[in-house]
Amino acid sequence: MFESTISFIKTLYKTTGHIPLHQPIFSGNEKKYLSECIDSTFVSSVGKFVDQFELMVAEYTGAKYAIATVNGTAALHVALKLSGVDSNCEVITQPLTFVATCNAISYCGATPVFVDVDRNTLGMSPDSLQEYLDTHAIQKNGECFNKTTGRRITSVLPVHTFGHPCRVTEIQEICKRHNLIMVEDAAEGLGSFYKGRHTGTFGKIGVISFNGNKTITTGGGGILLTDDKQLAKSAKHITTTARVPHEYEYIHDEVGYNYRLPNINAALGCAQMEMLESILEGKKKLTKMYDYHFSGLNIGFLRQPEQCSSNYWLNAVILDDEHQKNVFLKETNESGVMTRPVWRLMNSLDIYSDCQSGPLENAYWLYSRVVNIPSTVRLK
Repeated sequence: MFESTISFIKTLYKTTGHIPLHQPIFSGNEKKYLSECIDSTFVSSVGKFVDQFELMVAEYTGAKYAIATVNGTAALHVALKLSGVDSNCEVITQPLTFVATCNAISYCGATPVFVDVDRNTLGMSPDSLQEYLDTHAIQKNGECFNKTTGRRITSVLPVHTFGHPCRVTEIQEICKRHNLIMVEDAAEGLGSFYKGRHTGTFGKIGVISFNGNKTITTGGGGILLTDDKQLAKSAKHITTTARVPHEYEYIHDEVGYNYRLPNINAALGCAQMEMLESILEGKKKLTKMYDYHFSGLNIGFLRQPEQCSSNYWLNAVILDDEHQKNVFLKETNESGVMTRPVWRLMNSLDIYSDCQSGPLENAYWLYSRVVNIPSTVRLK
């Protein structure tokens, strides 16, 4: 049924072998910087590459401060904690996301609440968010509470899914009206811009991931973005086990986390940041080829939303229904072309099935139809 697409992808990558969903690209100064790092003996959480990597990401995204962490989930945990999320709180997010989004909320002792997404962005729908707040929220002494559970709603956590920016400015305005803090999960959003502004820089804090499957990688790794000087200082402090600077004593003034990015990972990140623009250009070229192919087959292809410049981290097709989705997955994977469905909706997982949700029509619609296709830009 999908022979022409399988043939197209194999021709695109010039191979008859297995084609992965996404591979990192190492064709710059990676080995050079790793060797420098090893020769310096500073391979752990202290070293020049950590500082340089943070500076490069801050300058590229336009954030005033960037604090590197061991992975994106750790960055998200700290971002929520520093935004005031704690036990007996609720954080409104979306069900269409990787589980780390909800796990970070749980690490704080808080509870996720799910609102729907937009079909064209796969990110949080401002309309669904407003509807949920109108129905379930009440203001008390300048704070937002859930009328049903009695818990305080502290934050809203939208996700820029597959690198496609959601309607983040509208979400931000809703948060302001309801005394809520917006934290952006831009784990997949490096190189994506909304109305000319980089994802992860709209909220109080934003988070980007550098896992091995992301647009660029540090092996593992994440980063917090913020314009708040004091918040940035606190983030660096608690991710370094909250150790008070001293010449030789070990003094810790609060419960902290061993979350700092090792220097050897940051060395990899510096080399990757040097290649970012060429990687993004390669992704745009790949997207154009996919778009042309699928338009000829009358198969839906996920394009960047209006007023957005998406990084197209993972390309995606939209099939007619769940049956066609399953056939597409079966035929491609059996032919050595790796494809994957979107994540199971968070509210359908046993661990989050008891969480409160608004209507989730679009999320279910997308789950039954969307499939990710190979998105590595290294075309031979």
